Amino acid sequence: MKFSLFGGRRVLPVERRPELAADERVLAWAPSGDDTVIATNLGLWWDEQRTGWHRIDKAVWDGEALVVTPAEVVAERTGYEVVADGTPVRRKLTDPHHLPHQVRLRVTSSVQQPQHHELPGGGAWIFARRVPGVDGLAWTVRYDQGTDGEDPAVIAATDQLIAAAQGDLGDL
Repeated sequence: MKFSLFGGRRVLPVERRPELAADERVLAWAPSGDDTVIATNLGLWWDEQRTGWHRIDKAVWDGEALVVTPAEVVAERTGYEVVADGTPVRRKLTDPHHLPHQVRLRVTSSVQQPQHHELPGGGAWIFARRVPGVDGLAWTVRYDQGTDGEDPAVIAATDQLIAAAQGDLGDL
């Protein structure tokens, strides 16, 4: 483990550093077996791939492992995306340091104005997400289990709710 001379901050070893974007910076990292889990301002790296903060639905630290549930886009509609939980990824962290805190902070702060609404035959969460490196907000819908997101009445109600939410919050 390496520390910088100023502030005691850990420095990611060069051999563990992925190819970062020009405007990307490392915020925290932790070893995970042969891999390294890395939080940057743009997203979370594992298995040599970055998942943007806006594409992480849930992240849980259980004291031994970080469990990340990525969002999978199941439909793209005018003005918003419909997402569902992807397959959770579990990474045991041998020396977590500040990584769990950074992940929680980044995932939580990317979500704006979450609201649950009743819909014909079920319900949905509607929220805006800040996308790192992009101006404005990306609108997202997550239907409750059992809600038919392909039902024309559900789609029409969702479209109205998104339009109202965008009007209330604005497309910042």
